[in-house]
Amino acid sequence: MREPSSSEEESENETNDDENSDILSIHNNVDQKSLSASGENLSVVSHGRGPPRPASPSPSLISDREKAIEDTEKLEREEEERKKRLQLYVFVMRCIAYPFNAKQPTDMARRQTKVTKQQLQTIKERFVAFLNGETSIVADEAFTNAVQSYYEVFLKSDRVATMVKSGGCSANDFREVFKNNIEKRVRSLPEIDGLSKETVLSSWMTKFDAIFRGEEDPRKQPQRMSTAASELILSKEQLYEMFQNILGVKKYEHQILYNACQLDNADEQAAQVRRELDRRLQLTEQMSRMRKHPKFVVKEMESMYMDELKSAINLLMANLESLPVSKGSTDSTISRLQKLKRYNRAQHSSLSKMDINDETDSGLSKLDVVLSFTLEVHVVEVKGLKSLANNKIVYCTMEVEGGEKLQTDQAEASKPSWDTQGDFTTTHPLPVVKVKLYTESSGMLSLEDKELGKVVIPVTASSSRQPEWYRMHTTKNCQDDLKIKIAVRMDKPQNMKHCGYLYGLGKKVWKKYKKRYFVLVQVSQYTFAMCSYREKKPDPTEMMQLDGFTVDYCEQVPEGFGGKYFFNCVKEGDNVTFATDDENERTLWVQAIYRATGQTHKPVPPVVQTNKISNTQISRMQGDADRARKHGLDEFVQANPVMFDHHDLFNMLQTLTLDYRLNDAYTCLGWFSPGQVFVLDEYCARYGVRGCHRHLCYLNDLLERAEAGIMIDPTLIHYSFAFCASHVHGNSYEVKIKLKRGKRPDGIGTVLLKEKLQFDEIKERLRILLENQITHFRYCFPFGRPEGALKATLSLLERVLMKDIVTPVPPEEVRNVIKKCLENAALVNYTRISEYAKIEGRKGSGSTDSYNEEVSPKKRLDDVIHLAELCIEVLQQNEEHHAEAFVTAFAWFSDLLVEHAEIFWSLFAVDMDSTLEMQPPDTWDSFPLFQLLNDYLRNDENLSSGKFHQHLRMVFAPQVVRYVDLMESSIAQSIHKGFERERWEPQGNGCATSEDMLWKLDALQSFIRELHWPDEMFADHLDHRLKLMAADMIEAAAKRTLKSFEAWLRKGGKGTDYLLYPEMAVMMNVIIDCKNRALHLCALDSGENMTLIENSHQYHTKIEDFLDRIQVQMVKCLIEKLLSVLESVLSKLARYDEGTFFSSILSLTKPVNELGKAYVDFMRGNLDILRQKIADELFTLSIFEQWYTGQMKMICDWLSDRLDLSLHPYQLTCVMTINRKCFSDFELQGVPENALNAKTYQTICSRLQVEEATQSVTQSENSSKTSRFLGGGGSSMGGASSGTGSQASGDESD
Repeated sequence: MREPSSSEEESENETNDDENSDILSIHNNVDQKSLSASGENLSVVSHGRGPPRPASPSPSLISDREKAIEDTEKLEREEEERKKRLQLYVFVMRCIAYPFNAKQPTDMARRQTKVTKQQLQTIKERFVAFLNGETSIVADEAFTNAVQSYYEVFLKSDRVATMVKSGGCSANDFREVFKNNIEKRVRSLPEIDGLSKETVLSSWMTKFDAIFRGEEDPRKQPQRMSTAASELILSKEQLYEMFQNILGVKKYEHQILYNACQLDNADEQAAQVRRELDRRLQLTEQMSRMRKHPKFVVKEMESMYMDELKSAINLLMANLESLPVSKGSTDSTISRLQKLKRYNRAQHSSLSKMDINDETDSGLSKLDVVLSFTLEVHVVEVKGLKSLANNKIVYCTMEVEGGEKLQTDQAEASKPSWDTQGDFTTTHPLPVVKVKLYTESSGMLSLEDKELGKVVIPVTASSSRQPEWYRMHTTKNCQDDLKIKIAVRMDKPQNMKHCGYLYGLGKKVWKKYKKRYFVLVQVSQYTFAMCSYREKKPDPTEMMQLDGFTVDYCEQVPEGFGGKYFFNCVKEGDNVTFATDDENERTLWVQAIYRATGQTHKPVPPVVQTNKISNTQISRMQGDADRARKHGLDEFVQANPVMFDHHDLFNMLQTLTLDYRLNDAYTCLGWFSPGQVFVLDEYCARYGVRGCHRHLCYLNDLLERAEAGIMIDPTLIHYSFAFCASHVHGNSYEVKIKLKRGKRPDGIGTVLLKEKLQFDEIKERLRILLENQITHFRYCFPFGRPEGALKATLSLLERVLMKDIVTPVPPEEVRNVIKKCLENAALVNYTRISEYAKIEGRKGSGSTDSYNEEVSPKKRLDDVIHLAELCIEVLQQNEEHHAEAFVTAFAWFSDLLVEHAEIFWSLFAVDMDSTLEMQPPDTWDSFPLFQLLNDYLRNDENLSSGKFHQHLRMVFAPQVVRYVDLMESSIAQSIHKGFERERWEPQGNGCATSEDMLWKLDALQSFIRELHWPDEMFADHLDHRLKLMAADMIEAAAKRTLKSFEAWLRKGGKGTDYLLYPEMAVMMNVIIDCKNRALHLCALDSGENMTLIENSHQYHTKIEDFLDRIQVQMVKCLIEKLLSVLESVLSKLARYDEGTFFSSILSLTKPVNELGKAYVDFMRGNLDILRQKIADELFTLSIFEQWYTGQMKMICDWLSDRLDLSLHPYQLTCVMTINRKCFSDFELQGVPENALNAKTYQTICSRLQVEEATQSVTQSENSSKTSRFLGGGGSSMGGASSGTGSQASGDESD
């Protein structure tokens, strides 16, 4: 292998130095950017500019000079920036005017219109108006509640305002968040017959849209739709206008540049592309010879780099060649071979990627230069027709040489006007049009019409298109001087670039100097031919392919040659000279051939004194050039694109385009519009911008915006990063060993050291950004918006952590990174939430761990409860909006989310513990905090029984035990003191003390039950203790009640005037109420752990048995008291027993039934008291039954004791009254029949019937004896006796 020369080594060293300086400049730019961000001024001193300034006599002069220098430098920088943008705009204009590599994509996602700060405020006002009832939208309570929650949680959130500020929020985001919220609400509603939940959802969304839009004018909708449509496909004029705004180019500058660059001339633009590619190929060959290469990561990439440059040029040539010239008149394969041969021959170099045979002649055939013309022959009228009668019919025929013949309409000779057009097609560049005038023959034997005249018109593509008068050649049938008005239009085909008559002389073709009709034919984008034609001939007589020729103006040849103005086409070994009679025609020919040859040298016309430029095209082009020169824009038009650093220009273009895109009306999230993508793609392809450089610059711009708080789509970053990673890394082993196989996504196998270093820097920045976004996921992706962004961020982080594109990153490494991010996220979220709740604001300035002493413990506790509510809301929102993204990205993420929540709660525990420690002893205001947290934690399957949940139990368990102890002592004291002071007035279902006791027991059990204590064993222990406490308290209350009951029974006497005290009924009600509520207060909750201990701890059964015994004792005492009154009545009646001393004495008082009536009144009064005062009906009936049975038994026993004695009438009357009234009254009170009509009652009734019969017989006998003894005077006694008997019977009837 040949050793490199010293000059090559020097050039290589210079290249390396340049690369090193470029690398250093990157770091310098970064440093300058960081310093400028900190506010330091770095542009005060300018090094290396002239001699040092003399000392200033005063500081004011120094400052003035420095200010003047700064202003001058600023103006210079602005002017350089303006020139750079204008030059860049020229390149962009050419990409838009003649694209041949890219198209506007039609498959890009349509972007929604973004919501601005003003619109957000308007939306808030609309929702407030709805909630205040100021709109006409009809809504039910459920929808209003949903809107209220949406307004409070979403619209008023600072995160929404931040999202709007970042430019990543659209109306669709607002709608989707509301839809997600109401779907949960509607699903939880009960089913309604005839109304599906889908209908409710649709109705609610319609109302939401009405609130969101407000009173907008519907006429604005079409305008918005048209704006959105323009986002898809843009015309060239719209693209020009867009990039004028992007690059800050004025409208008049655009117009001047547009005209000067001839952007409306496709031939000129195609020629410009060919010249650019030719210059790039020359530059590539020069680089290859001088070995001026950039620095690569592997030195062996240098040869591959040159091959890549040549391949890129060949690809551009192929793309240009693929553009159609005309409708299928060329062979693209032959043309492409000709194109490649041209560049191989012209530059004496071979492209290593192409296998092309080195031929010397392409050999174009006549079939390659076939032209197709369209002619329009318009016959208007004829004048001078006098020899024919006015009523004669005349008409015209028209034909093109060798074509079909057409006929006009018929007209009278007096008015020979037709205005008829005939269309023809021909392949003759010099066709001949024949028009003949006929009249109808009047002879019977005439077979053909008479020809009156004809005209033959030679036509070229440059002939006049206006109607003209032609003199007709008449026949012997017509002696008139005829003129016909005809317009002939011949359209140029697309592949004919210029035509006209020229004088020509060459060495190989056109060897004879004469005037010929020449046509410049474009066979393909790279193949042109000069062809000469004759009249009526479709094929060229001679032709010359312009491959390798250079056209230029030349001096006038010696006299004797035709033509005044000369130009020639020169090639190695060939020279063709052409001449025209008109200078403008020469200029047009030279420009046309200049475009066709693609030569780098631009012909400059010789300076000649002319009176006036007559050709409008030449004058317009000259005027455009003059205007560009006048405004100083000609340098941008004439600039050689190859001499510019297009990588730097493209970086500037892409940055400005991104800024413009982010500031438009769409939530682009960094994505370019289709029109912008099209221009950038075309620029990169046309000017050779490396794909990796493009995406590295794009990544750098996106990262800068994302770091500044602008919403950027992570999927977009992922796309560019993956491209760069695949390019930079590839397969390192294959890159070093087998370079040919080291291809990247864009087909580029070489990797610049500059790209590698920049990629490493961007990778580190991206990693830091992604970790920061995951740490602040709640604020970077509020409410899960943009949709899927968090999931894409996690996937991107996994890609960034990969060492190359082949080896996947270990899951444990990704897990550790995300775990660290979520640990920091817990701290960030809690810090912001605590600041929002103003907890941190109330902390003392001297210590961050203790509150300010001025804040009361009650206020501190309220703040912590409010903070707990916010924390629960934060975690619920995280679960709702972000957990799914994490879990779908990584299946193992749920564990990390649980750890994140535990860390979050551990931070809260610090504030909670400090607040609880400062609470006064034996205060129970903190239990709502426990209930709030425990209810949330026990319903979360991941956090239930977790670290914070256990800590919560440990903190509050002593307080619960202490609370139960104090409540037990309090209830016991209230029972003791309450029953001592109890007045036994009815209250509720019992007395005041019993009601208070039972309420406290129930409230205590309800409170403990509602705590839902998470530890099952401790919860069972609390339940056992509370049930036992309730049983003990009820037992103690029952004992005190029974004791008071017995005391109150002893207060009354045994007379018939005795009535039960209402307080005694209250006491019985107390026992009844305790018994009724014993099952609720003393029965253990059934559960899995209760089966083994139910038998040993049946507190409710024991207390019920005890209360039953208390009730039995109270009833027994009560019955005894009531029967004692009957006993006293019967003892009084016993004084009337037969044979006693008092019987005869008491009989003298003539008693009626006073004692029986008194007892009946006693019985009825107490029955009413028991019925009205005792709350339990069954218990009352039990008392009545026992009382009735006791009375019957006592009366029966009293009668049994007097079986041998006859009852005194008074005794009989009273007992009968008591017996009968007792039966009837107790029957009315509901005592059952079997108890009323018992055997005892029947025995009593039998005895009383016998006694009553005996009394009747005895009274009859006594009355008869007395009447015999006294005679007539006995009538009065008998009447008295009968009167007494009737009174007794009357009393009985009562």
